[in-house]
Amino acid sequence: MPTERELQIAPIVPESVMHNTKTLTASIFGAAAGILGLESYSGFLFYFVFTILTTVLFYTIRVAPTSLKAGHSLFDTSRYFRTQYEFWTGGLFNGLAGYILTWTLFYGLVRA
Repeated sequence: MPTERELQIAPIVPESVMHNTKTLTASIFGAAAGILGLESYSGFLFYFVFTILTTVLFYTIRVAPTSLKAGHSLFDTSRYFRTQYEFWTGGLFNGLAGYILTWTLFYGLVRA
């Protein structure tokens, strides 16, 4: 975890970056699902697959390179996050409401 001094020097907190990324992409995925006309389970499967894909991309681009340079193991996220559970599944349900909102909005706009 970053120290107080590090947070003063670089105030961008990884938890907030991860939360904002998942919330924004959830709305984008909702628009895509609505335009594609997905319904029921296929729409929710679309959300979960692409949310997990977003987490994996965030890990490979932002977390893994700096953790490996610091000498941590491959899947160790403790340098930026409290637990691995918080990183991998932390925002899975946070963006669900925004996803459903934009999914139904775009589905109604395209299909109406």
